Amino acid sequence: MNDLIQVGIIGGADHTTGELIRLLLNHPAAEIQWVYHTSLAGNLLTDVHCGLYGETDLIYTSELDFDGVDVVFCCLDHLQSAAFFTEHYIPADLRIIDLSPCYRMPGEDNDFVYGLPELNHLQLIGAQHIANPGHFATAIGLALLPLASQGWLDSDLSVHTIAATSGDGSRSAMATFSTTLSSYIGIDKAFRHPQLAEVRYQVQKLQPTFDGDIDFLAYRGNFARGLFTTIQLHSETSEDDIEAAYQDYYAESAFTQYCCQPIDLKEVVNTNKCLLHVEKSDDRILVCSALDNLLKGGAGQAVQNMNLMFDLEETAGLRLKPVAF
Repeated sequence: MNDLIQVGIIGGADHTTGELIRLLLNHPAAEIQWVYHTSLAGNLLTDVHCGLYGETDLIYTSELDFDGVDVVFCCLDHLQSAAFFTEHYIPADLRIIDLSPCYRMPGEDNDFVYGLPELNHLQLIGAQHIANPGHFATAIGLALLPLASQGWLDSDLSVHTIAATSGDGSRSAMATFSTTLSSYIGIDKAFRHPQLAEVRYQVQKLQPTFDGDIDFLAYRGNFARGLFTTIQLHSETSEDDIEAAYQDYYAESAFTQYCCQPIDLKEVVNTNKCLLHVEKSDDRILVCSALDNLLKGGAGQAVQNMNLMFDLEETAGLRLKPVAF
């Protein structure tokens, strides 16, 4: 009898999905049955994800066998994901983890649990359907949740992030990136980024009275992976109380830790960790967060959610070493 969780993947050409495949191939309690991609059917996964050479001989398929799997990861974009679930018969008992923005926001016809474990841990255990958060929303939300839990967000927020060019998940972006490594920097959807709705949902779940503006600038940087965020706000709360709030909120967290020393992106790249640090000057607070956009901001968090969905150890398959050390 095979006790491994049988996994299907819909999509499979972008970098986030490549990381998901890598994690699942090495997961102690999971086994990939198929990876569905109509235009790549018949090709080896290693034809697209060359980093998997020697780890798998799986071939992309154009056939869907929902009866042979316990959970499906949907790695399509927003419009494709919604269309896929509308156009295909989905068994009622099939568990789904969707990595698109399609089901992240609550709604009457939406039974997906928002998959940020540091916010919805209990609801994710045994959940049938999970919506994986966006990478920006994860980085910003984790930086704000301890303050929101205390009701201390009573000013506007100035948020800046710089993310790797792999942040949009596409292989075409990385191909362009490889030719412009020394000089690339750009802005992504200034002030109106769609993931701001996720951030506001997270904050207002803990502090319903928050109605401040969130001025958000997202930059793309000249590096391969990672996401570094800074948030500035005003508060009369003491630095000691703020640090205590972060330490208390994340005391039981599997992957998110508060650091007393300034943080560096290299400490989280290739891991499922998010590191946080706070500094205060007069009434100004600076919160910094760092995570890997493809792991804690994508595939790693999806596997973390699968672990919770099946009541496994939360860290299963995710004890990863930073590439810088």
